[in-house]
Amino acid sequence: MNHRRCFSATTCLVLALLLAPATWAYVQPTVNLGFTSFLDGGPPAGPGFYFAEYVSYYTANNLADLPVPNPEVDVWVSLNQFIYQSNTPVLFGGKWGIDVIVPLVSIESQPMPPLNNGDGLGDILVGPYLQWDPIMGKNGPIFMHRVELQTIWPTGSYDQTRALNAGSNFFSFNPYWAGTLFITPKWTASLRLHYLWNAENNDTNTQAGQAIHANFATSYEVIEKKLRLGVNGYFFEQITGSELANVEIPDDESVFAIGPGALWSFSQNSHLFLNAYFETNAQYRPEGERFVLRFVHHF
Repeated sequence: MNHRRCFSATTCLVLALLLAPATWAYVQPTVNLGFTSFLDGGPPAGPGFYFAEYVSYYTANNLADLPVPNPEVDVWVSLNQFIYQSNTPVLFGGKWGIDVIVPLVSIESQPMPPLNNGDGLGDILVGPYLQWDPIMGKNGPIFMHRVELQTIWPTGSYDQTRALNAGSNFFSFNPYWAGTLFITPKWTASLRLHYLWNAENNDTNTQAGQAIHANFATSYEVIEKKLRLGVNGYFFEQITGSELANVEIPDDESVFAIGPGALWSFSQNSHLFLNAYFETNAQYRPEGERFVLRFVHHF
């Protein structure tokens, strides 16, 4: 992708806009950037059914590497997540589970409303996973982790003539490993590391390149069993070139973000997360701010 150049800035702009199937990226699909954060290595209340509702607002006025004057992109996302965590170990002590996420997306953009496909259903995520029980110490848990084979299905609203769509119109394989380390009983550090592979978009003959992306967070318990405060962030880095009709195109995407966060626990079964992220060093994607409110309940 870095080996070819567009003939002019106008050509680059037209290609990037017309070939952009993701909600707020140019070629890549929408993935988990900052939706998860503190204590990500395990469920808060053990086996059973969980429901999580995410409300995210993303705003950007910089479209990195595109000569668009005074751009504005505003995206509201509602993620409805359904999780079942079994109590049955199946492999190396890991207990099986299933994760399903149904997104709803609303997009507003300026100065290019004709290229905006508006509101609609996003791409549904389905992931079988293995969750290991926490490794315990004399003062409580020391480490917990999980592996999920997450898949992204092209169920979302999509129009190949529009740059901003709720869906990507192609299948993606997005497995991850997530872990939480208890540095002390009150101080934790969490990491979720994803690999991303994308199938071809048959409507446009494009295939987004492979990528790695991660969420990271550290928090400290300031009110016992109630309030944690900390710092959270994410990064996205494309590692192979995207292709148009089997020819590489110059739009490797990357971004880094960091910001504050908080976790309020109403009980062991109900938790509220609030996370803010401020992006920097974006390449070939918008650069802005993201705010995520997430409520998790164990039945």
